[in-house]
Amino acid sequence: MCAIRASFVSLGELEQLPIVTERGAQIVLRDVAHIRIVDGPPMLKTENARLSGWIYVDVRGRDLRSAVVDMQAAVAENVTLPPGYSISWSGQFEYLERAAAQLRFAVPVTVAIIFVLLYLTFRRYDEALLIMASVPFALVGGIWLLYVLGHDLSVASAVGFIALAGVAAEFGVVMLLFVRNAWHEATADGRNGATDLLDAIRHGAVLRVRPKAMTVAVILGGLLPIMWGGGTGSEVMQRIAAPMVGGMITAPLLSLLVIPAAYLLLRRPAAVPEGHSLKQRGVES
Repeated sequence: MCAIRASFVSLGELEQLPIVTERGAQIVLRDVAHIRIVDGPPMLKTENARLSGWIYVDVRGRDLRSAVVDMQAAVAENVTLPPGYSISWSGQFEYLERAAAQLRFAVPVTVAIIFVLLYLTFRRYDEALLIMASVPFALVGGIWLLYVLGHDLSVASAVGFIALAGVAAEFGVVMLLFVRNAWHEATADGRNGATDLLDAIRHGAVLRVRPKAMTVAVILGGLLPIMWGGGTGSEVMQRIAAPMVGGMITAPLLSLLVIPAAYLLLRRPAAVPEGHSLKQRGVES
């Protein structure tokens, strides 16, 4: 039995269509087939040379990955596929998986390169590790703002955190360089005490207050219009800008307060001559 959809010829004309058999005999189509008009699909979709059907799902109120993971578990538990059938999850989830796979490779490589560059700058492992250890704490403000705005972690948010990590590392490098230079200038005069170290750190840290405030103001001035804007692409841009805006609160505070204090703890043992303690030198810790 054969089903043919005809639009320009009648069924009678199709039934009279001549066919030549393998032995040379001539017959008509109605002798070997039953012809009728039926409704069929307007389009046949294929994927990798296989027929495919699509089910579209819009996810709202939660992140895409967790929603797809729950759907995959529900399908695996409740749906039995016939032989020859398969299920694949595509769309934005597929793009998310590809981006996550690339980030899992790119982020460690980037962190390693940054550490090497920091070591080449300071020529000390402890100072390079100090900057690297401070970067995750500078991202706290971005996490808080994402939570307040109700944004789920996405590829766009990850891009924003990567940009924030670069700015936070820059803040830490600049602060540590000024504090370190102030301490080297103090030791060049023959001073090497804990009081001199504390004064040098205070002097170097104060010099960076105004430049950091200007940097934060410029960054916020460029990102706040994106946060308040609308239109096409605004949702993606807001998720990129949100970590940067939130991080501009914690990253400067970290570089201005935590890094000088950590450098003091790092250099204080070297600032006290052997056989003397801070108490003996009249310095309160």
